[in-house]
Amino acid sequence: MFIKRLMNYINGYLRIVVEGYYIERFINICRSKQYMMWNIKKDNDIHLTLNIEIKNFKEICRIAKKTQCKIKIKSKRGLPFLLNKYKKRKVFALCLVVILFAIIFSSNFVWNIEIIEENGATIENIMGDIQEAGLTIGELKSKIDTKEIINKVRLERDDIAWMGIELKGTNAIVRLVKADEKPEIIDEDEYCNIVSNKNGVITKINAQDGTANVKVGDTVSVGDVLINGWMEGKYTGIRYVHAKGEIEARVWYTMNKTIPYNATEKQVTGNTEEHYALKFNNFKINFPKGVSNFKFYDTIETENKIRLFSNFYLPISIVKTTYQEYEEVQKTYSVEEAKNLGIQEIEAKLESQIENKENIVNKNINTYENENGIDIYVTYEVLETIGTNEKIVF
Repeated sequence: MFIKRLMNYINGYLRIVVEGYYIERFINICRSKQYMMWNIKKDNDIHLTLNIEIKNFKEICRIAKKTQCKIKIKSKRGLPFLLNKYKKRKVFALCLVVILFAIIFSSNFVWNIEIIEENGATIENIMGDIQEAGLTIGELKSKIDTKEIINKVRLERDDIAWMGIELKGTNAIVRLVKADEKPEIIDEDEYCNIVSNKNGVITKINAQDGTANVKVGDTVSVGDVLINGWMEGKYTGIRYVHAKGEIEARVWYTMNKTIPYNATEKQVTGNTEEHYALKFNNFKINFPKGVSNFKFYDTIETENKIRLFSNFYLPISIVKTTYQEYEEVQKTYSVEEAKNLGIQEIEAKLESQIENKENIVNKNINTYENENGIDIYVTYEVLETIGTNEKIVF
């Protein structure tokens, strides 16, 4: 659809008004001859406005005469009429040629890098690694070796399962699939211990293969051996195995925070200012120059790159800077208010770390008042399955 509109603009077209009692017949004859008509607007039974191609105008006039309709040109649109209007203006013609040449020349470069992360995954700091590997804004497309860039990025990162780069117009589309984070899997034929991956107190241990190294009530730290990867028999002596078993422990999650009785908080007023800038690659022109008139404000900057088509970006972008005003409000909390606020914040953070909240067996809250505020300590006691395999190295 866009290509058709572009071709109509390049070839030129007319916006005409058709009046008469036989408009329906006029339209049917034009369609039977496959004349292109679009943006048809019927004001009433005898008045019609539509667009037609220049080349069909004479024939459409004959059809109008045949159907006893009158035709009037409402407007002339498109590149031919624009050029005709400015044909005596040499400066304009020169500027137009320069602009066209600049657009053609710029098509040999990459002016935008679009990163698509599949399955809604987020890969941290990937843009920096892609640019370091050789895919940068302003790079000549003929010098870009996509295979080499992919290899460099994947060698640097182990969180990418698949990566692909496609150059379309002046746009480089980078598609990424994030690798699943899986623990190291040790083969069943290999000997291993089970070691603790958390600090806690053992509440249950069941060694299926191997020899238990701890008992219920023991305190363990990260890295301590829970089940040894060997077994000893009276007649067989020591033989090594792939340790298996279930270990449950009490694990503690603790966090603390100080809530002051007198605090300065931000309160958004709803007032905003917008400043715009024109950016040519790395060169920026502000309209107007200067900073916000607000005393306190947050700055939000958005950049929209100009493009002619879906994948044809230009090295020009419009930068919009929004200043959002806020006021600094002095807030005074009572001891109870400060305590409740701190507990709510800490509990929300702690519970986001715990996978199975139904395994929480105890919660302990301690508060200590001082002159300027209140210190809050919250501890969750959780029953969790702990332990991970660790290969035995001889």
